[in-house]
Order: sequence, then structure tokens, then C-alpha cells
Amino acid sequence: MHLVLFDLDHTLLAIDSDHAWGEFLLGKGLVDAVTHKRMNDAFYQDYLAGRLDAVAYNQFVLSFLIGKPKAVLDALHAEFMRTVIQPNMRADAKAAISHHRNLGHTLAVITATNRFVTGPIVQAFGINNLIATEPELNDQGYTGNIVGKPCLGALKLEHLQAWLAKQALKYTHITAYSDSFNDIPLLEYAHCAYAVCPDNKLRAHAASKHWPVLDWH
Repeated sequence: MHLVLFDLDHTLLAIDSDHAWGEFLLGKGLVDAVTHKRMNDAFYQDYLAGRLDAVAYNQFVLSFLIGKPKAVLDALHAEFMRTVIQPNMRADAKAAISHHRNLGHTLAVITATNRFVTGPIVQAFGINNLIATEPELNDQGYTGNIVGKPCLGALKLEHLQAWLAKQALKYTHITAYSDSFNDIPLLEYAHCAYAVCPDNKLRAHAASKHWPVLDWH
């Protein structure tokens, strides 16, 4: 059985959905314009540099959700999908998804971005399986915390292995696509790895491993 794993941000999407969500909230005037933008941009630069405190970042992102009714959040996310996400869904990504689906492969997105932001995006790509950082929910809604560990870097492997352990099927071949050096552990775990519009660190690593480099711009 063949499992295909896609990173989301800057792989299937031409943007970072987490950062874009923050920019969307700023544009709507729903968060403090100065403080939120400064923190959102700083966390994003930390991610690009490989030094992101993923727990602190997720608490920052998820803090907006605290106390908001589900209907309000769903309406905001629907607008986010329509105005920000859909124009940035890569055509080459859709083609790759269709290719693997036609071959009968199981498809999954594995992403550091939280499930609130990414769930509807993954559904829009027609993929049923999502492995992501999990926001904590209680009877009142989102708490602003995450459940367990963030799904970032080497921790993606822990999330993947936990997910695999729950599957009825046992996969004998794994293919993985990503743009980021943060995903090198995941790409090395896979039997077949693709670097999609890679950052400089991943591009160099891909060359040393003879991984194909795909231009999905």
C-alpha cells in the first residue's frame, strides 16, 4: 500500500496559511494592528530560520479563537478560504494530487499549522487525512492551548507514526513532498522524497540526496 504525504504551506499552497490567517485578521481589524503584526511577522521569521518556539506560536495564533462562537469562526474561515486560500492553491499541486489519487494511493497532509486553520484547506484539496498540530477544545470552545506536541520538524515523525499505528492498512511505500528544511527528517523517513520550490537549505540537501526538485510556482 502506498501513502503519499504532502506538506501544506509553500508546498500545496503558494503561501503560509498560518501567517496568512494572521494577516487576514489584521485586514479585518479583528486584532491589534501593531502588536499582532509585529508578533506574527517575528514568529514567521523564526520559522524560516528554524528556531520557532512552536508552542508559544500556536498559543499566539489560537488566542484569537478563545471565547468565539463556532458560527462566527466558521464564517470568518469561509471568507479566508474564498479571498486568501483559493487563489493560492497551486495548480501543479492539484495535478499531483489527482495523479496519486488515480493510482489508488492514500493521500494525507502533514503540517505544523493547526487543524482549525488547515482542516477546511485540506478538504478543499480533496484530501481526507490530516495530521496537524491539534488545538485544545473544551465545552466552551477553544482554550488557546494545543493537545500534545506541535507537529513540526522531527516531531512530525512522532505524529506520523502515531497516525500510522491507528490505521487498518499497513503502508509499504511512503512518498513525501515538502518545501522546507524543517521537513528533512520526514523526507528522509519516506521511501521517495520530492523537494517542492525548496528553501536554500533543503535545495542543498536534496542535491546531496539526489531527490527530485519540483517547481510548482
